[in-house]
Amino acid sequence: MRERRSARECRRAREFEAFVAGAAGRLLHTATLLTAEPPGAPAPVAEELLTVALSRTYAYWDRLRGEDPYDRTRQELAAEFTRTARRHRRPRGGLLDRLPPQERLVLVLRLYEGVAEEQTAALLGLPAERVHALCLRAIAEMRSIRRSTAPPAASPGAGAVAP
Repeated sequence: MRERRSARECRRAREFEAFVAGAAGRLLHTATLLTAEPPGAPAPVAEELLTVALSRTYAYWDRLRGEDPYDRTRQELAAEFTRTARRHRRPRGGLLDRLPPQERLVLVLRLYEGVAEEQTAALLGLPAERVHALCLRAIAEMRSIRRSTAPPAASPGAGAVAP
């Protein structure tokens, strides 16, 4: 009995390690976007968020039964981010740090992860209309940030040489 359990636990650990090896990079990038830590810099908050999500996925691993472990981990990531949202309000210099946590979460799920609006709504416990409004607001904010940081366009007559 003990040998069977040990073999099953070893198989479970190998399956999980293979999943993490394949998905960790994208999941860490998702966590980094959520926590608004700058890309390319150490991301300890994102790593902690991902570690919690992966540990919960591992605890649930035997009960997945055909469920996509990536989807499960993304759900855990979103849930943990929501639980700790107050810690993610402080600007960290990342791309999305000007967005409130809920808008950031919706934007990352919808645009980066490609989760459908209805699925995002179900995942967050919000009406689909609210998810749609949050996504539009986040996109508008990102566009305004982009416009405000873009270099001014040269005016047509400035520096032009007359023929």
